Amino acid sequence: MNKLLLGTAFCLAAMSTGTFAQDAVTACLITKTDTNPFFVKMKEGAEAKAKELGVNLKSYAGKIDGDHETQVAAIETCIADGAKGILITASDTSAIVQSVQKARDAGLLVIALDTPLNPIDAADATFATDNFLAGELIGKWAAGKLGAEAENAKIAMLDLAVSQPSVDVLRDQGFLTGFGIDVADPNKWGDETDPRIVGHDVTAGNEEGGRKAMENLLAKDPSINVVYTINEPSAAGAYQALKSIGRENDVTIVSIDGGCPGVANVKDGVIGATSQQYPLQMAALGVEAIKQWADDGTKPTPTEGKDFFDTGVKLVTDEPVDGVESIDTTEGADLCWG
Repeated sequence: MNKLLLGTAFCLAAMSTGTFAQDAVTACLITKTDTNPFFVKMKEGAEAKAKELGVNLKSYAGKIDGDHETQVAAIETCIADGAKGILITASDTSAIVQSVQKARDAGLLVIALDTPLNPIDAADATFATDNFLAGELIGKWAAGKLGAEAENAKIAMLDLAVSQPSVDVLRDQGFLTGFGIDVADPNKWGDETDPRIVGHDVTAGNEEGGRKAMENLLAKDPSINVVYTINEPSAAGAYQALKSIGRENDVTIVSIDGGCPGVANVKDGVIGATSQQYPLQMAALGVEAIKQWADDGTKPTPTEGKDFFDTGVKLVTDEPVDGVESIDTTEGADLCWG
């Protein structure tokens, strides 16, 4: 085993429960972290489907969002273990491509979950939320809520990482498009010239990162009145920063995830609206696809008109606006995860 595999801590490499025959199909799930409720639910969905189909599932996770090296090491392990396929939410969607290609060359089916690789066809398939649409929905909602005042908005953009993984770019650019802002190059964030954008900062997708990013942008312009957040943990952090200066009631926060804590925050007024995605379904479908590939060599096909398999998204808010389809927090709580 090479030095990388020995030296890297595989966060929670774990076989799912149950006894498997020696020739059972092995599948790997590699997530960004094991703490974000989104990935916890993803693992749940994969484990349940693996148990149902008699698949031997091994799960790996990075220590933090952005831990690319652990994901590379996990791919190496999956290849060495003779896995038939890998499900991965990549921390670095470009840098991981070489390792993914190595796995595909070894005969493994590689499916990106939630976060498309860059380029998207670097994986055999992608099962994901339409992340651009998820961003567009909260952008349209925010613009609708502000009405005529949308022209005078002061917007803070709380993104994920400086490496700008595809999910980060798609959500950001979707929000701006929905709000009615020219995104310049749609393949990256931060090059927009609209004066309504106060600035972008990164959060690492967690509460502490959201708080710090919000503080940084408030220092730049304390009149911010709209906050886009990459996910609900970062939205919770942004809210705490606003609350510390007494502005929690006059700033509109929007987000993406649809986890149960996030839906509860929508109900409580912490978040104005969130786009809900369905990680359990993503992972379950992924395990099914690997089993199918192992059985007869069939690869999954994308949703018609898209270059990925769309697992769905719904806007959750208790303040609906005209022209933006949504569900309320009661229905959102029935569908949430985490």
